[in-house]
Amino acid sequence: MDFSLGHLWASMGLFAKMIVIVMFFMSLASLLVMFERIVVFSKSRSESMQFAEKMANLLKDGDIAAAANAGLSKNVGHLGRVINSGLVAFKLAPKDRDTAIESVARALERQAAREVQVFKRGLGVLATVASTAPFVGLLGTVMGIVNSFQSMAASGSGGLGTVSAGIAEALITTAFGLLVAIPAVMAFNFLQGWVDARSVDISESSNEFLDMVSKHYVQ
Repeated sequence: MDFSLGHLWASMGLFAKMIVIVMFFMSLASLLVMFERIVVFSKSRSESMQFAEKMANLLKDGDIAAAANAGLSKNVGHLGRVINSGLVAFKLAPKDRDTAIESVARALERQAAREVQVFKRGLGVLATVASTAPFVGLLGTVMGIVNSFQSMAASGSGGLGTVSAGIAEALITTAFGLLVAIPAVMAFNFLQGWVDARSVDISESSNEFLDMVSKHYVQ
């Protein structure tokens, strides 16, 4: 019996073909999310590093007012957007030290939450594909085994030739499920780790900026 992919596809039932088509689209969705997130993360990281260099020069003397009026470009990455929200809050804050620090802290916290949420966009798709693809493949496996037993009952014999096509159909859907799920799991873990690392960077930078704001009111 020919066990090539072409022959297996031709010998598959309608249900098994639908399972494979569904997993193909699941794989396509996970790949699109993967590459889109990698591009977005790389761009944001590069822009954030450039912003950090510019801001370090502006804040080397502790002059937050000058930094707030610098008018930096919009492409400042996740770090720039968070710190810029703090700078805007600083400009609008009252002269009272405690109120100003609290206002800046809230602005930093809000923008940081937005940035983390933007980073997580699409990761739910990867998590869904990673967790459901094996079960979708298993569904095809179950139906393939059912078809094998039906063929056995119809022929009245239990030879290998009677059930081999159904078993092969069952195994190929299982293999497709694993092939779709494994890259999705690896991509999700990698991207989630990246988001967690950037969350720490944002938190550290926000705290450093708050320290500078606090020192500004002491002077």
